[in-house]
Amino acid sequence: MLQEVLKVSSKIMWRYLLLSIVTLTPALCWAETETQAVDIYSQEQLIELIRTKQYLTRVTGDDCQLVQDIEARAEVLKQPLYQYLWAEMLNHGICVKANPPRGISLLRDSAEQGSAEAMLRIAEYYHDGHFVIQDRERAIHYVMPAAANGDLPSRMMLVRLFGEGYGSPRDFELGYHWLYNDVFSDEATKEQALKLLKVLEQKMPPSAVARAKQEHLRSR
Repeated sequence: MLQEVLKVSSKIMWRYLLLSIVTLTPALCWAETETQAVDIYSQEQLIELIRTKQYLTRVTGDDCQLVQDIEARAEVLKQPLYQYLWAEMLNHGICVKANPPRGISLLRDSAEQGSAEAMLRIAEYYHDGHFVIQDRERAIHYVMPAAANGDLPSRMMLVRLFGEGYGSPRDFELGYHWLYNDVFSDEATKEQALKLLKVLEQKMPPSAVARAKQEHLRSR
């Protein structure tokens, strides 16, 4: 009698164990998948990644899981920041086959939608002659609107170009004024701006420098 009871108890325990395994396995698999999945970047995240130049590192660090999502947001939804990201992936062959002609075209599309980040990136390419024929006057053409709209990196790029002798001297005062009166989040950026301004000062009359330093730029 005792042996029969033990046999029944043993069978019940095995059934319970098997039922537990079957029940828990999908949950464990789901949890593992959920941990490995990567969410699409928010606009705020993407801006920060672009400003810190970590966007391509992040895409590869995420094991290229978001390629299709990024492409759809760039090519179908035509979101400017995702056009920027997808363009740079194509320019540098990150997770996809390199295609700089398409990449530069997408950067221009993003710039036309008002993306200061895209305007600055194209200006950098024209300044360095990377992917395009070096044309620093054209770099000014791209970066000037972003600088006018208050983008600090674009203002620094503009003053750098002016200091290198490019652009119209009539615009030097305006570029100087924008950067001199900007607000800086850290000392390193402020020191870099001061160095750029000192170079530009050498190309400007003292009266123009004095006007540019005023809080409100006045007509001559």
